[in-house]
Amino acid sequence: MTRAPTTTDDGAAEAVAGARVPISFRTIKAEILKRIHARVWQPGELIPGEEDLAREFGCARVTVNRALRELAEIGIIERKRRAGTRIAEHPLREARLEIPVVRVEVEARGAQYRFSILSRKRMEAPEPVRARLDLPADADMLHVRCLHFADNRPWQFEDRWIHLAAVPDIAQESFATLSPNEWLVKNAPFSEMEIGLSAAAANAEEAALLALERGTPLFVFERTTWLLDQAITYVRMLHPPGYRMVSRF
Repeated sequence: MTRAPTTTDDGAAEAVAGARVPISFRTIKAEILKRIHARVWQPGELIPGEEDLAREFGCARVTVNRALRELAEIGIIERKRRAGTRIAEHPLREARLEIPVVRVEVEARGAQYRFSILSRKRMEAPEPVRARLDLPADADMLHVRCLHFADNRPWQFEDRWIHLAAVPDIAQESFATLSPNEWLVKNAPFSEMEIGLSAAAANAEEAALLALERGTPLFVFERTTWLLDQAITYVRMLHPPGYRMVSRF
C-alpha cells in the first residue's frame, strides 16, 4: 500500500505517489524543482532524505538517488555524506545549449538552403527509441525523416521521433515551409537536453541519401529533449565528412 506524502505542492505529490505506473526519476526531479521554484524548500534548507522521498513517491530509493544526483551535478542541491541534502544557497548557473536551426546554420555559411521530407508516419516507436525517451510501447509517435541541403548538396540526414502527447499540434503540420527541426525550435520549449556525439560508417541507404560511398565515415549527432518529465523528441542527425559543429555557452 502506498503511503500518502507528507509534503506536497498543490497536490502534485499526491498525484505522483498515487499513480499506479512506475515513477521515473524525471518525474521526481521535476517535482523537486517545482518545490524549489515555489519556495516550498528554501535555499540552504535541508530536504527529506532518500528513504523518505522514496516512501513519499512510492518508488525505489535508487530512482530518488538518480534524480538527486542529476540535480547536484547542475548545482541546484548540495549533497554531503552524513550531512544530508540541502538546497544550494547560490545555485550554479547551468550552461544551456540552444538548439540550432539547420536553415540558419546553412545560410550563415553563405549557402542556399532547402529541405525535403522523405517520409512521415504515425506509428509505435521501436524499443531502443522508447527506452531513450522512457515511454511505453503504445506511446503515440510521429516518425519523420528529412534531408537538408546546402546549395543543392546533401548537408544533413535527419531521422526523428516525436512524442505526440508532448506536442500534439505537430501531427497536423505539413512541413511545407518549416522543417521538423525549425518547427520544434519555434513551438516546443524544453527544460532538459541529452546529446550524444559519435562516428559511424554510412550504410547503403545513408550513403545514397548523402551522395557518398558506402562505408564513408559520418558525423553522428543524437539529441533527446524533455519538458520537465515529458519526453518531446529523439533525433539522429548524420553529416558527411567536413562538417564542423560549433557551440557557444
